[in-house]
Amino acid sequence: MRKRQLLFLRDVLIYTFTAFGGPQAHIAVLLREFVEKRRYVTEDELMELNALSQVLPGPSSTQTLVGVAWKVGGLRLAIITFLIWILPSAAIMCMAAISYNMFANKAKFSHVISYVQPIAVGIVAYATYTFASKFLKTKISTMLAIGSLIVTLILQNAYAFPILILLGGIISSAMETQQQENELRVKLYANVNPNKVAYFIGILLFFAALGAIINQTSPFSLPIRLFENFYRNGILIFGGGQVLVPLMYTEFVEVKHYLGRSEFLSGYALQQALPGPTFSFTSFLGGITLGNKGYSIWGQVIGSIVAVIGINTPGLILILFIVPFWEDLKKITRIKNSLSGINAVAVGFMATALILLVRPFGLNWIAYLLMISTFLVLHFTKIKTPIVIIIGVVLGMVF
Repeated sequence: MRKRQLLFLRDVLIYTFTAFGGPQAHIAVLLREFVEKRRYVTEDELMELNALSQVLPGPSSTQTLVGVAWKVGGLRLAIITFLIWILPSAAIMCMAAISYNMFANKAKFSHVISYVQPIAVGIVAYATYTFASKFLKTKISTMLAIGSLIVTLILQNAYAFPILILLGGIISSAMETQQQENELRVKLYANVNPNKVAYFIGILLFFAALGAIINQTSPFSLPIRLFENFYRNGILIFGGGQVLVPLMYTEFVEVKHYLGRSEFLSGYALQQALPGPTFSFTSFLGGITLGNKGYSIWGQVIGSIVAVIGINTPGLILILFIVPFWEDLKKITRIKNSLSGINAVAVGFMATALILLVRPFGLNWIAYLLMISTFLVLHFTKIKTPIVIIIGVVLGMVF
């Protein structure tokens, strides 16, 4: 058993440095390497874990991998797997945040970034289109997406997100669910310890409220408030990394002005060129935020750590808590139907972010050309995002 677990960790390490392309590509690699080749889990078990990660908020690729580790070796292996998966890309993004200002004022670097940033916007546009094509299949979902787009454009307030997500889930659940699940609900509740549920919910609420109760004058208030910001978003992000970008951009750039648009897009472009989880992008955001607020290099490291822990903790807790009784949970129709509304609202968020990202282009026709070209390449070819980012860097260096 121990030998099998060590072999599993070795495969996780290899997977960490070769997992390009986001959640869709990640699940394909897991299917090939962890199911067909190593048989750590069955194909049905992997697909169930992937489905569960879509229902839960948080990083879907991370949750799926941690769920596989839990089935192979329990809680301890799951935690070690999470650390192996998240640390390399998070460390690179932290170093990028620390060194960003060293290069930002150099003319050549700025010129290269001017080519890379529109490509990053094109990636967001492609993600928005993909999400919309997948989830906007009914009048209800379309109206929810349009409504969330309009509301977020008008309000541009971080607290609009949780309210809209809640409303989207309630509306779709109420309108799409048939009255056929009383027996299943009773079965689920009979298998769940109420004290365990109360404890679990209490942990989530405690951490979500932590930033709000810290005195603003405390020398530690900004890192703790930053933790609260990321933790709260970790609870709200359904759909994985595609939804992470609009939430982070609207709150951190447009509302709170923790960092600028140029910094945000530069970090996002770098993350897209790296293997590993999209959520490691938060390491860059945390580091840049504290750097912009006058913190030292070690302060930026703390910002990166706070961000990574904050954004990943809700999803990690949820996947480890729910896996044991997922067999019953997945049968409840209201849960599945609420997800369609939540995803529809997320499409609206993504469209909002896209509009806000495109707006500064102004009359820069090269930026529009790069953005549209990126979208077309990703849509009509099998070229992956890291290659597209590298092409942008080369163009910036040549022209």
